[in-house]
Amino acid sequence: MGKTSLVQRFVRSIFSEKYHTTIGVKIDQKELTVNDVEVTLLLWDIHGEDDFMKIKPTYLIGSSGYFLVADGTRSDTYETAIKLHEMTSSVTKNAAFILLVNKADLKDSWEITDAQLDTLKEQGWQIMFTSAKTGENVENAFAQLTKKMLQNQQYV
Repeated sequence: MGKTSLVQRFVRSIFSEKYHTTIGVKIDQKELTVNDVEVTLLLWDIHGEDDFMKIKPTYLIGSSGYFLVADGTRSDTYETAIKLHEMTSSVTKNAAFILLVNKADLKDSWEITDAQLDTLKEQGWQIMFTSAKTGENVENAFAQLTKKMLQNQQYV
């Protein structure tokens, strides 16, 4: 569980054990205030990338920011996040981004290592640990990304 669960936790404050694969794009909206600036976020929950489904770069044009979500318990999602960042950063032109390593509640079972994350931090990546199940750091992650987007737009 990853992107969809995080969005549902943020927008609706819910978590479901039932896994539903996102097909195409699901769009949600949520308002929040960051640094006294009221913002309406349009959240595009885009399907994950695998051998059968590739993300269409046209979905990303005009994005102000994005999350890369890796499942801490599955090392392959780390590699996928890096590949998605390469593609996304070439299309979005300096959009803010944060890598979310999800399933912080299962840290003892993680396959993604501190060394892998340290490598990305050295490259300037912001990394946050989240849990859609417990809600840990979810609100903060969206607030941090929004703050970065506003800084890029010079609102703060």
